Amino acid sequence: MHATLDYVVGALLIALPWIFHFADVPAATAVAMGVGTAVLALSLLTAYEGGVFSILSMRAHLAFDALVGVLLVAAPWLFGFADEGANVWIPFVVAGAVSLVVPALTERRAPRAPRRVLDRRSRPVYAHRDRPGPAA
Repeated sequence: MHATLDYVVGALLIALPWIFHFADVPAATAVAMGVGTAVLALSLLTAYEGGVFSILSMRAHLAFDALVGVLLVAAPWLFGFADEGANVWIPFVVAGAVSLVVPALTERRAPRAPRRVLDRRSRPVYAHRDRPGPAA
């Protein structure tokens, strides 16, 4: 469920400027699109059910989610668009609060995570290597 939520939140963050009609506020638009893109990218790289490449651990992903939450809550004041109106800053604060709560509710281990891309498989032991080769 966390993977599905990540992809939905990433897409919603990218669409946020048009959903809440603040696409004319460059800083808010850049933050929403940048964070949304980062969420989607890290979702693809996470070792969980929705991950494609399985490079990052779930623990690292959840830490990223918490950092995203802090960034989103603080973004209106950090990037100077808090005074642009409630339709601009409230979506950031709400999305950030959700990003702070979800990691606390998420299971740390994904039961059906795909094999990690960077894991090395051990070399198979072939029975014929244990037998002496043909005489030359």
